[in-house]
Parts: sequence; structure tokens; C-alpha cells
Amino acid sequence: MPRVALMMGSPSDLETMTRAAKELASYGVEFVVEITSAHRTPERTINFVREVEEKGVEVFIVGAGMAAHLAGVVAAHTTKPVIGVPLSGPLLDGLDALLSTVQMPKGIPVATVAVGGSGAQNAAILAVQMLALADADLRVKLAQRREQMAQDVADASAAAREKISDLLGPS
Repeated sequence: MPRVALMMGSPSDLETMTRAAKELASYGVEFVVEITSAHRTPERTINFVREVEEKGVEVFIVGAGMAAHLAGVVAAHTTKPVIGVPLSGPLLDGLDALLSTVQMPKGIPVATVAVGGSGAQNAAILAVQMLALADADLRVKLAQRREQMAQDVADASAAAREKISDLLGPS
């Protein structure tokens, strides 16, 4: 049963949103993927939201560029958490999508992450954190991932010190 709906407004969004899919998969979180447009297929979008809610989806991750209305439309039709991923476009490099996604009216929130691929990954992690509120296994996986990231930084620091020491030679 999918716990997350990963939605995007256009096939051109797939490459970026794949980062969210990979992140969800790394935690073992099942998800469903859908391309649907707030403007070109509004009824299809609303029907999809209703259908996946009935199947148990708990969080929506929604990526869109330019006008980026998809996350807002989804949020208007569900009480489940919606995380918006603003995507880069040809005009303002994603700033237009960021402003559109983050400026939701009072009462219809969309959690908004960074523009692009990093935002897509963070959206997936945020969704996992939301699911982890009621899932001890996910809490453990999140803690392990954080520990691994800290170890990776420590390892990189040690490697950098060693490289610089090698470059400078004996003192």
C-alpha cells in the first residue's frame, strides 16, 4: 500500500522528482507516481488525490515549475500533508515556482522545500519524518541516516587533512 503520492505537473519534471523517489525507496517507503496538471487536467488531478487517499496515502509530495499551482490544488482537496517542490523553469530559474508554492492562503498550507533536486530529496526526507511519527522502524532508519551523514563528514575532514599534509610535505 503506497504511503506517499509523488506527483508532478509535467514529464519534464521526472528527472528531478526521481531524486525524491530514490530517497523514499531507500527508507522502504512505498509510493505511487503520477503526472497530472493543475491547469490541463484539473478533474484528473482531483480524482487522483481522492483515489489515493482512499488507498491509504498519508503524504503528498508535489513538484511543479513556473506557475506551480499543482501543490496548492492538491492541498485544497486533501487534509493530508502536502510538500511542494518548486522546480526550475526557463524564466526565473525556479524563483517563480518557489514564490507560487510558498504563498498559500491561510488555512491551506503547503510545506515548501528548496528549488530543484535537493528540494525533491528533502521533501522525501520530510515525508519520512512525518510518517515516522507513528512508525518506530522509520525513526530508527532516520537516526541511522543522520549518524551516517555525520560519519561521512568526519571521514571527509580526515581525508582533507591528510591530502593537505601530503601536499605540503614534511615541515
